Amino acid sequence: MSVVRKFSAPQGTTLFSPGQDCPGFLILKKGCIKVTLTGSSGREVVLYRVHPGEVCLQTFSCLIEDQSYAAEGIVEEDLEGDLIPAGQFRQQLDLDAEFRIDVLNSVALRFTEYQQLIEDIALTGFDARLAKVLLRLADQAGVVHATHSALAAETASGRAYVSRRLAEFARRGLVEQLSDGIRICKNHELLQISV
Repeated sequence: MSVVRKFSAPQGTTLFSPGQDCPGFLILKKGCIKVTLTGSSGREVVLYRVHPGEVCLQTFSCLIEDQSYAAEGIVEEDLEGDLIPAGQFRQQLDLDAEFRIDVLNSVALRFTEYQQLIEDIALTGFDARLAKVLLRLADQAGVVHATHSALAAETASGRAYVSRRLAEFARRGLVEQLSDGIRICKNHELLQISV
């Protein structure tokens, strides 16, 4: 793929935002991108994260439909990868069967994640969603380094509601609220709530 060029970006970089044209298709080799959507009310929801070997649906959609971005992509972990320029992406899909199969398989998996997100929001109780997010974001020491606003975006809810439910979790001894995050105190009980 002679059209491919090396790409890197440090943590905290905004890769794309609503209304921006897509520069190309990123084959991620290292790092993580968080893709969020912000409503007119200012409320934000995390749509998905892109890890090595995965496809960003926003980018794929922009390149296939020749449209601009509708969401925002932020680098969560320093990125390294290869970028196929927008003008060459369709040609690469047409000419490279292995690349086409990899991209389409990744898109299919991403749609499965979207289905799970919709199911979680529409059919799962909030405490279960919050417990899942806390367990997923916890570091090795069982601490979640996230603000209540960030947890609201992760759970597709409001900050005030997250704060109230975390206070209830703390009252029950499931978590301890710290100045820089939340410590999980009863991992097993959170697992039970998350199902």
